[in-house]
Amino acid sequence: MLEFPQPKEGDSRLYIEETDMALPETLNPQTRYAFFATIAKGGKSLIKSCRDLHLRRTVCYKTLRPEFVNDPIENKRLLREARISAMLQHPNTIPTYELGRDNRGNYYFTMKLVHGYTLREVLNYRERYDLGQLMDVIVQVARALAYAHSRGVVHRDIKPDNILIGPYGEVLLLDWGLAKVWHKDKAQIDDESKIDEADTGPGMTGEGKLQGTVMYMSPEQIDRDPNIDHRSDIYSLGSVLYEILAGVTPFQGDKIYQLLDQIRGDTPEDPRKMSKVKIPNVLADLTMKCLRKEPQTRPDSMDEMLRIIREYSN
Repeated sequence: MLEFPQPKEGDSRLYIEETDMALPETLNPQTRYAFFATIAKGGKSLIKSCRDLHLRRTVCYKTLRPEFVNDPIENKRLLREARISAMLQHPNTIPTYELGRDNRGNYYFTMKLVHGYTLREVLNYRERYDLGQLMDVIVQVARALAYAHSRGVVHRDIKPDNILIGPYGEVLLLDWGLAKVWHKDKAQIDDESKIDEADTGPGMTGEGKLQGTVMYMSPEQIDRDPNIDHRSDIYSLGSVLYEILAGVTPFQGDKIYQLLDQIRGDTPEDPRKMSKVKIPNVLADLTMKCLRKEPQTRPDSMDEMLRIIREYSN
């Protein structure tokens, strides 16, 4: 299990003056949160920390960036993300606390604030961690995905940046903003969460966050297959597993269109050939099976992946 120093935020003790403070007679939801500080800026969202004055705790607060607050599609996606996160109550997902509108009428939702390191940050210092520790991260992510898939949700954005390891060894799968859910009427197709045209444009360089996302996409995801299902997440988690084993991503390229062509048509090198250390055959074979182009030839489910990983552990 990966463990990191526990965060120190001033005096972390609880005091009776905080726990027994009376609530105002009239509660104004628009003044509940204060002391905002920006934690991160996504492509279309803002993530801040703030103080919940009712419950006397610091929480994570997510809303849209100002240039997207009037975009109906982005508002629907934020609303969907908040509710999916809230409905997927699992030890490896972050609890959602509240969904509301701010004093300008814009959507926000609050979540548990977890201080830790992303798997991307961990992999930047891969030599410090043994394979067993990193496989424990994969197992916990697979458990979260198995649960999500059982509820009819496909994450669609599995990558090291969206996997957080907290100070107590907890592993949390973040960012359900691209998650897919189905209509009750299966004949209806929702195409609002497709990849933007800009995400796969042939002239773009392979730098920054965009490249990091494309690296873990399945072939059917980059081809915008409307029938994409849980096996796309299996491919993406297989890409993360490949990087853990081999030390590199399955494909490399200087431009986005090169990466897309490789994902569509090339078979990555066996991780046993890429790694500087010996890799268990069962994990290498599992990884290569996850990265097969045809979804029906991959492992059937996250439960099957977990069963195979247990074989390695035993």
